[in-house]
Amino acid sequence: MKKLIFALALSFLLLGQLLVSPRAQAQCVMCKAQVEAARAERDDYDVAGLNKGIVYMMTVPYILMGAIGFFWYRRTHPKRTPVA
Repeated sequence: MKKLIFALALSFLLLGQLLVSPRAQAQCVMCKAQVEAARAERDDYDVAGLNKGIVYMMTVPYILMGAIGFFWYRRTHPKRTPVA
């Protein structure tokens, strides 16, 4: 039980760091070229939404892999009965 609570607390801490972290410049090469071309046309082009979308798309596979790993671990390791 303690390990589960520790794992949940650690995952919430890491997820909280991801959500509250300073701005990340997570643009791929093609996205960056597209933004620079749009910025040349308009001076007030904002890329914050593009960066947030890229970071969001990047985190979803990691969350899915973590959930699959957690359930795989729970299925392959039987519960231990406490010794009285």
